[in-house]
Amino acid sequence: MNRRLIIAGLAARPVRTTVSIMAVALEVILILTIIGLANGITNETGRRTEGVGADIMFQAPGSSLLLALNNSTLPIALGNKIRDVEGIKAVAPVQLQVNASNGLEVVYGIEPKTFDEITGGFIWHGGRSFSGPDEVLVDDLYARSKGLSTGDSVDILGHKFKVAGVVEHGKGARLYIPLKTAQAMAGTANRASLFYIKLNNPDRLNDVIDRMKKEFPAYRMLPLKEYTMLMMSNNMPALEAFIKIVVFIAVFIGVLVIFLSMYMTITERTREIGILRSLGASKWFIVTLIFQETAVVCVVGIVIGIVASFLIARGVTAMFPTLLVLITATWVTKASIFALLSGLIGTLYPSLKAAAQDPVEAIAYE
Repeated sequence: MNRRLIIAGLAARPVRTTVSIMAVALEVILILTIIGLANGITNETGRRTEGVGADIMFQAPGSSLLLALNNSTLPIALGNKIRDVEGIKAVAPVQLQVNASNGLEVVYGIEPKTFDEITGGFIWHGGRSFSGPDEVLVDDLYARSKGLSTGDSVDILGHKFKVAGVVEHGKGARLYIPLKTAQAMAGTANRASLFYIKLNNPDRLNDVIDRMKKEFPAYRMLPLKEYTMLMMSNNMPALEAFIKIVVFIAVFIGVLVIFLSMYMTITERTREIGILRSLGASKWFIVTLIFQETAVVCVVGIVIGIVASFLIARGVTAMFPTLLVLITATWVTKASIFALLSGLIGTLYPSLKAAAQDPVEAIAYE
């Protein structure tokens, strides 16, 4: 009997039922898509940084974890002193720039020779390395997203560059320009944002870092694997705060819409509830019936929201190959729980109000 009452109650008001379902779905989509995009960007940045092939990232004191936000610089001459530390095979200076004209793109200013010593060299899809200060290398995903090929011009940081070559993605950045060009554009001549360091024996990582700390006590030395783990987790305070804000807004929207929907539904069904109460239905029966209706709405909305989130993720990746929306099973579960809780919280007061109605007054309600 409960099942028939629930279906009849939802079917009697199709517009309101649909709006409630869409509100729950929107809540799930908001959580999964925005957090998936944030996690995707940080995870992908971590993987690309690890893909450089270095063992240690050497930064100035007080440098931020997010390389794109790091304004600290190091003297290029410091690289020669780092090379003298026992166990170090290669050192490559990198000057970081952020191109915000078409999104948020990290640009590496590199010396091809030293960078190749760290990475093992680029995998070429076409073209060649730099031969002039106004040339740029782009990775294959960036080239595909922008429709670029060798010989084309591209605007980076307000400067026109010619695409000299297209390389395989996954080695730090998507855009590479000559180190001296990057220094001139940043006004940091003979300086670098960081050094990538490769060891003779990666198994001796801790020993080499200990020796480096004795030589350069004020500087920051971070193993690349540790950096990758940090970028692929919620250990970043800014990201964690952002996620909490997104979840709070999404849950608030869900609670508000469900509350308004159920409150109006119960007001319209005052006579119906009065009849049920006059036939002997208990207060608990009324509360349970309304909660069950809400649960059905939430479950349908959650399923639609999850499916829509994955479709949106695929659409974003198809339209913007450089963006990754990472939707994990953990966040699918969390989003489902948040959506269900918001529905139940939004139904709490309306259900109690309905159960407290006097049967006689409810039947006489116009």
